[in-house]
Amino acid sequence: MRMELRVCKHCYDGEHGNPQKTEVTRDMVRCAERVREYKDLIGLDSLYITSVREGDPGGAEALPAVVARIEDDQISLSDTQLVMEDDDGNMLVYPEPKDILEVLTRNIDQISQQTRQDVTVELSTEGAELLSV
Repeated sequence: MRMELRVCKHCYDGEHGNPQKTEVTRDMVRCAERVREYKDLIGLDSLYITSVREGDPGGAEALPAVVARIEDDQISLSDTQLVMEDDDGNMLVYPEPKDILEVLTRNIDQISQQTRQDVTVELSTEGAELLSV
């Protein structure tokens, strides 16, 4: 299985003026980095972390899937998403931050069951609140 976390570079850097979104985006990246570090323990082939900038053509770097929605009669590409591809080429795409964090934290939980090392990722208050809803 391969995974790719795509995050908005502007959100990660705090340039959009939304501190909650910045913290949640940073939580996603920290979780993905931890999963990537221990990916072999849960049978993951690879995990890519891609920063997407405004104007990038879709943001697909490693896995060829892009999520779009219609907003105000215009197509809008999702800049933050988690894409997973299984060994048969089937793709799952998670465009919602809550779902992304949930998938990544579940992977961390699986890793913690396979090792004695502390693999915990300390989530921000915003990330923890998002998961508790």
